[in-house]
This record gives sequence, structure tokens and C-alpha cells, in this order.
Amino acid sequence: MSIIKNDFEKMNVTKIKKAKNNKNLTMITAYDALFAKLFEEIADIILVGDSLNMSFAGKPDTLSATLDQMIYHTNAVCAGAPKAFVVLDMPFGTYINKDEALTNAVKVYQQTNAAAIKIEGGEDKADIVKHLTSNSIAVMGHIGLMPQYVRSEGGYKVRGKTEEDTQQLIRDAKAIEEAGAFCIVVEGVLSDAAKKITEALNVPVIGIGAGNVTDGQVLVWSDMLGFFEEFKPKFVRHYLDGATLVKEAVNKYRDDVQTRAFPSKEEEY
Repeated sequence: MSIIKNDFEKMNVTKIKKAKNNKNLTMITAYDALFAKLFEEIADIILVGDSLNMSFAGKPDTLSATLDQMIYHTNAVCAGAPKAFVVLDMPFGTYINKDEALTNAVKVYQQTNAAAIKIEGGEDKADIVKHLTSNSIAVMGHIGLMPQYVRSEGGYKVRGKTEEDTQQLIRDAKAIEEAGAFCIVVEGVLSDAAKKITEALNVPVIGIGAGNVTDGQVLVWSDMLGFFEEFKPKFVRHYLDGATLVKEAVNKYRDDVQTRAFPSKEEEY
């Protein structure tokens, strides 16, 4: 039983910003209406992450996700969880310059009920974030280990291992905050560095693989619920052995079909 009472409150950008130093924010991914409905009144933020390309579509990384894919899944999430604060993860290649970023963000707002978008990048993307926020687009930033940089970086690399890198991360975070981001995800960063980043900002920092020193946490639902079996990242905690439970249930279904135990007389018309 949870020792913390969950009083659901529909979130908005203002409430999320005010959560800084007042409430630890809970964010989780969702890609469909069914799971979004389950998460709706528990999570503060639902992220339609481009991680769907891996956990939903079976791809090796996030890079081939398209904007049309993201819009499709965001509409499903918004339909299942209309009261949720939903963020669409802008996929690789959709914000390479200010004009394309704004055109694609406007498309998201026009075709979905997403409350905000998320983009990866630090100082190098500050001008794009500024252009978006100046045109009424709510932007969540993402710095540190950035999955869309996996090929150019030569893999997934933990950040903040040196003071020089930590200071760069702080500069990245501040640049995105000053550009108007209402919240920033910090991924794959040593906790000491994540703490410094969090303390340097006036907007909430949501961590993933960054220790418990941030203003909130985010996890991919299939990781958290134990459905992804290929590997378990160090920063993931399994709150359910989902894969085993599903396999056991489907095996029982198969057995009942083969023995004609299902359907029973009570399950006939």
C-alpha cells in the first residue's frame, strides 16, 4: 500500500514550473489509449516518447521514428487520457533549424491535443527553443545522454564524469531554460552533476538515470513494468514482472483452449 496519498491534479505548464522545490514530479511514457488511461490520474506528465520506436516497434534505436508516427500515438494517448498533461517527443530530424522546428511543432499542436513538445539538445538548440517558445509552443528540454545523438556520439555515454563536462551540462541547461523551456529532462548523468544542474535552474529538472537529486523522475513504462526482456538498464527499477505474468497467463489460456476448459458453459451464449 502506498504511504503517499495521490490527489490527482490536472497539470499545466504553470503548475509544473511551480512544482520546483515543492513537489517531485512523476513522468511516465505511454504510446496507446489503454495504458494512458491506466496512468492518467497517477502520473503528473505522460510522455509519448520516441522510445516507442524501440519498445513498441522493435527498432535498435529511436532515429527512424517519424512525426506522423508520433502524432498517431499522441492522439491515441490523448484519447485514452484526456485529463493528462501529454508531451510529444519531437523525433530525429524534425527540428534541424528554427523554421522546420516551428512548422513541425505547429503541426503537432494542430493535429493533437499535446500540451507540449520535447526536444533534445543544449546550447546548440537554444535558438530553436527560443523560436518555438516565442511562437506559443511549450517546450520541454532534454540534455545529458541524448538517444537521438547515439550514432554521432558512438553509443550511449554517461555524462558528467568530469568537472568540465558538468559545467557544460549546466551551461546547456541554463541556455535551454533562458530560451523558455518550462522543464528539462536530464538523462544518464552522474548524480553529483545532476544535483548541480538541478540547483542551477529555476525550472524543474526531471531525471532518468540521474539519481534521486532531481525534481522528478521519468521511466519508460515497459522498462518499469518489466516487459522489456532484452536488458535492464542500471537506472531502471522493475515494479512488476510483466513479461513473466503475461507469458504465464497466455500459457494458461493455451492450455484451456487445448483441453476445452475454455470457454465454459457460463461463457457461452
